[in-house]
Amino acid sequence: MKMSMNPFCEIAVEEAVRLKEKKIATEIVAVSIGPKQAQETIRTALAMGADRGIHIQTDMRTDSEMQPLAVAKILAKAAEEEEADLVIVGKQAIDDDSNQTGQIMAGLLGWPQGTFASELNFEDDKSGVSVTREVDGGLQTLKMSLPAVITADLRLNEPRYATLPNIMKAKKKKIAAKNVDDYGVDVSPRLTQLTVEDPPQREAGIVVESVDELVDKLKNEAGVL
Repeated sequence: MKMSMNPFCEIAVEEAVRLKEKKIATEIVAVSIGPKQAQETIRTALAMGADRGIHIQTDMRTDSEMQPLAVAKILAKAAEEEEADLVIVGKQAIDDDSNQTGQIMAGLLGWPQGTFASELNFEDDKSGVSVTREVDGGLQTLKMSLPAVITADLRLNEPRYATLPNIMKAKKKKIAAKNVDDYGVDVSPRLTQLTVEDPPQREAGIVVESVDELVDKLKNEAGVL
């Protein structure tokens, strides 16, 4: 099966490419953790405009059991090794929807974090960034210094399609192969799934003939009045 990039991570890559086009970023490094097929995802990022990639290799079993804490530990180590000024990740995976990796990573690094970002604005000297995020009450803007971790929301941008010339150029860009052991990270699962059960089946409703009957049912049978 061909692997595809998580849509939120695709938005993160697009934002990085736009920052480089604005002369804010100087180099974009795309990182993916997974089996051999994960290189396809990195090539997609390279075709979109990333400069080089890092493939942190795992076997299929380790990859299937890897949890957000383990992913965050590896990415934090990679960010330190690369001396990154900014890390942009998708806000959540689309399989487990955990929405934890970016937050945990920022905590491990001790960096500020801007989650669910819908807009980024950098200071002229590139020392800080303002992150606009959508919250229940409207829009919230956070100002933070760099380095920082940003998690991308759907409204941050619309990713470009990789053109054929860029796809061909991507094949010549470097992807460094590393292993989880290179980072000295324990990726063993911390959570164990005990059971998966269907919710109780909802009983069919009834049709009442009058308002009085409805009130009687709600009062004497449902007990909500």
